[in-house]
Amino acid sequence: MKRRSLFTLLAAAGLASRSRAAPEVAPRADRIELDDAEWQKRLTPEQYRVLREEATEAPGSSPLNHEKRRGTFVCAGCDLPIFDSAMKYESGTGWPSFFDVLPGAVGTKRDWSLIIPRTEYHCARCGGHQGHVFDDGPAPTGLRYCNNGVALRFEVAA
Repeated sequence: MKRRSLFTLLAAAGLASRSRAAPEVAPRADRIELDDAEWQKRLTPEQYRVLREEATEAPGSSPLNHEKRRGTFVCAGCDLPIFDSAMKYESGTGWPSFFDVLPGAVGTKRDWSLIIPRTEYHCARCGGHQGHVFDDGPAPTGLRYCNNGVALRFEVAA
């Protein structure tokens, strides 16, 4: 493949993936900003790796994959509610997946780490990396929020 064709293909992929991606959200007034030492005290090493260094946990490793109770999935870094359990579905990817987020819960940014652009989403309060959103989810949104389980904590509904 010629270099120009490769760049054209990559640019087209980037434009196509923006079609239904999650919208940006305004900065929150209750934003949490801690230095690395404080985050390392607050989080487990795996949570730190995912939330603060944008790593990805191994597929199939999260107990949240099998969580079926009513409740709320909150950010493991700051407890901000991100997903209602009614938004969860089985995507077959090995990561907890959701078709929508709670209003104002996440912000997005373009991620080029795998060369092909993806949309990364992070907690709107603490900035912790949650996962990536894709355009291959179910109705009603058509989106798949593919989340690292270690970046979430589940709170059972009362």
